[in-house]
Amino acid sequence: MKKILLLAVFTVFGFANVKAQEIKFGVKGGLNFSTITGDDTEGINYVTSYNIGVVSEIPLSEKFSFQPEALYSRQGYTFDDDIVALNYVNVPLMGKYYVTKGFSVEAGPQIGFLVSAKNDKTDVKDSFNTFDFGVNFGLGYKFENGLNFSARYNLGLTDINNIEDYSGKNKNGIFQVSVGYFFF
Repeated sequence: MKKILLLAVFTVFGFANVKAQEIKFGVKGGLNFSTITGDDTEGINYVTSYNIGVVSEIPLSEKFSFQPEALYSRQGYTFDDDIVALNYVNVPLMGKYYVTKGFSVEAGPQIGFLVSAKNDKTDVKDSFNTFDFGVNFGLGYKFENGLNFSARYNLGLTDINNIEDYSGKNKNGIFQVSVGYFFF
């Protein structure tokens, strides 16, 4: 985890030679359609919730940009009509390639920190790992006025379970649709 955070810091500071007036800051929010994948997932279904946060876009060239984000993300899954709500602070570090003016494909790693976990108002945070790592893939469109839209999938790569005597492995899987606005 320390190596990943160190890489993120060096990546951000490595872009220090970008002109400050070209960096854009904004907000975004949208819907999550999340579940878990892996072992013993029969009967597990998607839950619909939301994500909201701040975003920045750092142009590297005419076609490439780096887009770090900090998002509060409500995730989870349903099982036998019970909702397991997993609340994360996620930090996606997205690389964007503009295929045409405004339209981009994006990909990058995501670090997640579990804030809380509840099953029908019962605290179950101890049953889950507090750190999550995944990879995002998506598409986006940005208008010249700053309004933007995106759709992405987060493929969880780490086991989220922290349950004694359970050898199964489960990972987050989240499809997100978002709308955002760059202020400047």
